[in-house]
Amino acid sequence: MASFYLQGPAIFRSISVSASSNGVPSSTQQGGPVFLELPLDKIRRPLMRTRANDPQKVQELMDSIKEIGLQVPIDVLEVDGVFYGFSGCHRYEAHQRLGLPTIRCKVRRGTKETLRHHLR
Repeated sequence: MASFYLQGPAIFRSISVSASSNGVPSSTQQGGPVFLELPLDKIRRPLMRTRANDPQKVQELMDSIKEIGLQVPIDVLEVDGVFYGFSGCHRYEAHQRLGLPTIRCKVRRGTKETLRHHLR
């Protein structure tokens, strides 16, 4: 297992990550969120079909991300090593359209019950 220290604002902290069976790091820290760069194709978007993104907002985010990078990570729920994204739809689509392979995420661990709650 490797330990990394992320320097930056106080919201970032030292985290430990290890390889998981699905090819992306898995948070081993209990408690608060950790910040990870995750592959877009490893984040499941169960609500993607129910919401339409504003094309103008996506374009503005694409321009901003190209110029200064992503400023606010998307929120991701990790349940049993699988990552689920329910917010950050415009930021996620902007990354997809730019062809970026990863996106910065604020990852919280949850249970299957937490996941069911988000799917309601």
